[in-house]
Amino acid sequence: MYTRREFGRLTLGGAALPLLGRGFGDFGDSKVAGVRLGVQTYSFRDLPRADGADHVDAIIGAMKECGLSECELFAPQIEPRFGRAGREQLRAWRVDTPVSHFRDVKRKFDASGIAIYAYNYSFNADMTDGEIDRGFEMTRALGANIITASTTLSTAQRVVPFAEQHRMVVAMHGHSNKSNPNEFCTPESFAAAMKMSKYFKVNLDIGHFTAADFDAVAYIREHHADITNLHLKDRKKHEGDNVPWGEGDTPLREVLLMLKKEKWPIPAYVEYEYKGTGTPTEEVKKCFQFAKQILA
Repeated sequence: MYTRREFGRLTLGGAALPLLGRGFGDFGDSKVAGVRLGVQTYSFRDLPRADGADHVDAIIGAMKECGLSECELFAPQIEPRFGRAGREQLRAWRVDTPVSHFRDVKRKFDASGIAIYAYNYSFNADMTDGEIDRGFEMTRALGANIITASTTLSTAQRVVPFAEQHRMVVAMHGHSNKSNPNEFCTPESFAAAMKMSKYFKVNLDIGHFTAADFDAVAYIREHHADITNLHLKDRKKHEGDNVPWGEGDTPLREVLLMLKKEKWPIPAYVEYEYKGTGTPTEEVKKCFQFAKQILA
C-alpha cells in the first residue's frame, strides 16, 4: 500500500476554480446547509480489491453507503499495484495507458451519481516530464479540472509549464513537517507556490495545519479565494496523532460553521486517518455524521 507521501468567487489571477453543476444521482446530494461535504478516497485505502483490479467499484460502493456524492480521487486507487520494486512498470502504465481508460472510470462514477471534483496525483522528484504531463490528461479525462498534489517546492517549479500549458489548477497539499523548508506546511510555503503560477492554489488539510501549530480558521478566512478544497481530520497540536473526530485540537466545528456562514463554495472532504474500531466505510460514515450534526 502506498502512503500519501509516496504517492471567487473562486477566481483569482485568471485561474477559475470549477463548481459542480450536475446532479448527484438517486442517493442524494451530500451538501449540508450549503456546505459541500465529500471524501478524499484515500480514506478507503484499506478496502479489499482483487489482484490486478483497481479500487473503483469498492470506492463507489462505499461512497453510496455513506451517502457521499463528491470526492477527491486518490490516484494509486485506480493504478495497478506494482509494489515498491515496480517503479518503471508504474511509469510505463501512467504514460502508455490510453486516456479512454480514465474516461471509462469517469463513466462509472457518473453512472453512480458521484462527481470527481479533483484528482490527487502527487508529483514526485523522480517523475519524468511524460508522467507529469499525463497527470493533467488523466485529470481532464476523469472530468475534473483540479489536481491536488503532495509535493515539494522544488518539484512544483517543474510543474509550472505543464499547468500553464493545460490551463489547469494544481492545489498544493500540506503536511505538518515544519523542519524541511522544501515541504508544503507553512503559510509561507503555500504563498511561495502561488507566486510561481496563477494556476497554483492550496488544498488545505486542517488536521495537518493544526498539528503544525497554525490557525486553520484564520488562514481560511484570509485565503479562502485560493483554497480549492479542505481535508477534514482531527489531530493534536505539536505534531500530535490523528484521533477520532472531536478528540483532537483541529477546529472542525469552527471551520464548518464558517463555511456555512460565509457561503464560500469550498468543498470539505473527510480524510479518515485515525485508528478506528470499524471498517473504513463505517468510520467515514461516522465522520460524515459528525460534520452533518455540526451543520444542522
